[in-house]
Amino acid sequence: MASTAGGPVRKKIVHHLGSPFTTVSWPEISQEDQDTILELLCEYLSPIGKHRQRHIKPSKGKRAEKKRKRLQKDAGQDAGQDAVATAVDPPAKPEIASHVDVGFSAITRGFQDVNDAKEDGGTKGKQKYDMVFVCRGNQAAAFNSHFPQMVAASCRESQPDRATRLVGFSKPCSDRLSSCLGIARASSVAIRSDAKGSSVLWDLVRKAVEPVRCEWLEEARSLQYRPSQIISVETSVGPKKSKAVAA
Repeated sequence: MASTAGGPVRKKIVHHLGSPFTTVSWPEISQEDQDTILELLCEYLSPIGKHRQRHIKPSKGKRAEKKRKRLQKDAGQDAGQDAVATAVDPPAKPEIASHVDVGFSAITRGFQDVNDAKEDGGTKGKQKYDMVFVCRGNQAAAFNSHFPQMVAASCRESQPDRATRLVGFSKPCSDRLSSCLGIARASSVAIRSDAKGSSVLWDLVRKAVEPVRCEWLEEARSLQYRPSQIISVETSVGPKKSKAVAA
């Protein structure tokens, strides 16, 4: 076999270190169940998006705000008086908003807060997550591969019927989720166990989605020695460059 440059294709073996423990996989969910869950989820989150669209002015960035203030100053308007005249207290957010976290950072902090509360023996604070939804179809695996392990570790002491469920949507649905929430971008949403009105969604998710299994947590507790896993992959490299002959 020849390369595009005309020379023979060279092969080499590339080695990298793998984990000796069993990998954690996403729960398998039929496409029909995914579609039904997505419909109920968007319906449940829609009050948050409607409130944001009606009562919260979208930010245009710091530069636009500075320009607005500069034009207002040039026009001789008093910014304080203008703010008092035009300011109207928006209605309170829907109650479910305080029980829903959006985004990788917020959800990760939520898991950490619940775990810290358990270690401290406290009973106050936010409740654990019942459901975590991730738009896998819109992302590379590197952006969401930690979710199965994080969910499994958080509910390792929970009963199976109360364990946190992880729902990964295989079809791209980030735009629809963002529209329901009234924000520019959303790829993951988590709902806490004390969220009102989520019982219908929870009943469906609990029946359609199995708890995340993390076998390596049990394997690690066994204290059994496991040798390193060296993974070898054959790959092709370009032809050698010919050395220039000095005249």
